[in-house]
Amino acid sequence: MGPPRDRRPRCHHAARSPDRGRCPRRRGSGARRLDRGRSAGRSRALRTVDPGGEVVPVGLHQEMTMARPSGDFTTLARAYAQSRPGYSERVLEALIRFVSAERPVRAVADIGAGTGIFSRMLARHGLDVTAVEPNDAMRREGIATSAGVPIHWHSGRAERTGLPDRCFDWVTVASAFHWVELPAGLIEIHRILRPGGYLTVLWNPRDIDGHPLHERIEAVIEEIVPDLRRVSSGSRRHAADWESVLVSTGHFSDPILFEAPHEERMSRERYMTAWRSVCDIQEQAGPERFEEILRRIAEIVEAHEEIVVPYRTRAWTVRRCS
Repeated sequence: MGPPRDRRPRCHHAARSPDRGRCPRRRGSGARRLDRGRSAGRSRALRTVDPGGEVVPVGLHQEMTMARPSGDFTTLARAYAQSRPGYSERVLEALIRFVSAERPVRAVADIGAGTGIFSRMLARHGLDVTAVEPNDAMRREGIATSAGVPIHWHSGRAERTGLPDRCFDWVTVASAFHWVELPAGLIEIHRILRPGGYLTVLWNPRDIDGHPLHERIEAVIEEIVPDLRRVSSGSRRHAADWESVLVSTGHFSDPILFEAPHEERMSRERYMTAWRSVCDIQEQAGPERFEEILRRIAEIVEAHEEIVVPYRTRAWTVRRCS
């Protein structure tokens, strides 16, 4: 028997939300909203929620730039599946509590699923997960890696998922929203969500600030490619203003941010494989400079049998306007 084929999910419609027809504004979740300031043109210092209870100041976010590399992971699928880290379980548990506070959440579309790292985490919480991934190599690797995990795999992209209207309670985009074409992606996600449903976009960057080893590696990258446009370097100064982006089309409202730190212990081999899977650096640096980056990183970690890598999962969530 061959590997499971991509499956188009059937839509099991739930009862319509009583909030249909307006942008709901829900409170009482135990988390704080992002403070958006009093005027549209005013810079704002955002505050975010750590699922452990601490309110963490994030500071002023940079204006998002829409210029970005193309993100072809075809040749990186195996390295990606073998080496990339997961996401904070604390953040995921807090998100599930939040999005299911008013009604049960079952059907989840994980868009830009890649090799299924976040899709598997969702499925292990008992959610009915449809993993949407446009890249054939990444999707095949995800199907193989997810054997035994109940996930429906589907070929599609954020701007054109091919999924039915209003069939999902929750849409997630893990470490992929920066590749999404806007506003088309937000319009499509609005289409497949049920009224009152949620969209979460999240990343798990390295939390390198204050960690000398990782700051040294970042300095090497900036030295070799000084004009690099980082998708996610792990430094707070590279955080885009996702709040403004998510509400920019009028299809979503009430942004909230959950974040928490976590660590991964990696062998030196896995750590270097993880660097080889970083698409944005490869595309911008070119083969020669990228190999120089890898050589310099290998020299820095040569004395380490195991590398403790600090990460911070950041998850922005908005609610669908009808």
